[in-house]
Amino acid sequence: MRQCGGKQLGFGLCGALMLVAAGAAWADDANPFIGRWHWDQAQSKLPPGEPAPADMILDFSRVDSLHVRWSVTTTDAQQRKSTETYDTPANGEFYPIDATTTAAFRLNDTALQATFKGPAGETDTMNCALSTDQRKMTCRGTLTAPDGKTATYLDVYDRD
Repeated sequence: MRQCGGKQLGFGLCGALMLVAAGAAWADDANPFIGRWHWDQAQSKLPPGEPAPADMILDFSRVDSLHVRWSVTTTDAQQRKSTETYDTPANGEFYPIDATTTAAFRLNDTALQATFKGPAGETDTMNCALSTDQRKMTCRGTLTAPDGKTATYLDVYDRD
């Protein structure tokens, strides 16, 4: 379990929240990431033992070559909602995303790539791609513990 912007989220979910931000490297005038994204729990596969939120919404208000601004609203098992807002540079360098985690984003022709580093040496590497109609985003990732053990996950988001 990791802290992401003050919220208890699994490291993979925390990574997914930040990875979507990497879309800033795409063309500013036609960025497909701007808008509201809803986490699809049924299609997503969390790492073993990682608890899922009851609901999660990502809302991107700025996605350009310099910064990404987004908010994430999570609902926990007790139906309590929490919203956090982020504004992150999008230049491929590592930056803090909370008090203990740094992240770097990269983009190739077909996917967004990110690496997250936690305080104990754990890492999260992931690749996200949009469906051809840009209505679904699929993120595949690998968590690596400080002892080298790995776990994979799949996060799927639908555009609201």
